[in-house]
Amino acid sequence: MSSDKVFALRQKRLGTELRKLRERTGMTTTVAARTLGVQPAQISNIESARHPVSAERVRAMAVNYSCADPGYVDALAGMTGARKRGWWEEYRESLHAGLIELAELEDSATTLRVAVIIHVPGLLQTVEHARAVFRENLPALPPHDVEHRISYRVKRQKVLYGASPTPYRAIVHEAALRMGVGGPETARAQLNYLLEMSERENISIVVIPFGEASFPVSGQSVVYATGPVPQLDTVELDTDYGCDFLDAEAQLAKYRAVLDRMESRALPPGKSRDLIHRIARDI
Repeated sequence: MSSDKVFALRQKRLGTELRKLRERTGMTTTVAARTLGVQPAQISNIESARHPVSAERVRAMAVNYSCADPGYVDALAGMTGARKRGWWEEYRESLHAGLIELAELEDSATTLRVAVIIHVPGLLQTVEHARAVFRENLPALPPHDVEHRISYRVKRQKVLYGASPTPYRAIVHEAALRMGVGGPETARAQLNYLLEMSERENISIVVIPFGEASFPVSGQSVVYATGPVPQLDTVELDTDYGCDFLDAEAQLAKYRAVLDRMESRALPPGKSRDLIHRIARDI
């Protein structure tokens, strides 16, 4: 798929937010277009990310929609302009669009909070662990595709490094730590890597131990990406058929509550590291 035909996640989100603002006022696209002096089709094209919009136009729309939150309006205006061409663009022709959007979401997030039950979080996987995971893909991936996906995953991990690394909090179930992906040597190296990463100032890893059954769980991996303002937070769900992105207020509230409940059932960071140590020692 041509990159010209795939719109960046932030452009889609901007259109969605502008539609939400319009709908809260009860305006139709016809009325909204009349107040701005444009055709209704232009409003529809902006909201569906088929047409670019300037920061000045976004601010005018916010005024017409009676939005009195300056921080929110500034954040929306900041989402305008040319689509950011990040490192992920080189993968756009070869990977699912949802994976490209995930990399863009991680890159723009102010904080990341992740919950996993049976998988080690992608941003914390070693190369050998990732290789073992991709080799089990159905349908089977050719060797060069496996290496291509590994390089993509490694580049995603850059958000955890650098001068301003993204704060990252992972809630991991003990089951994920005991899966033994790739065999004993790979599994032990992966656990040791988690311990190493947990010592970084921007990273916190907490573990839900076996026996703690009282927490909400669906088996899906959950990523909660904090935006520049709460209205622009996003939830990403990892499914068998790709990535789902959620941004409705009720959905965001639900997953904040889910993650809070899961984290309340997890061991504190120090005891979590002790448990990871014991599991690594027993492999």
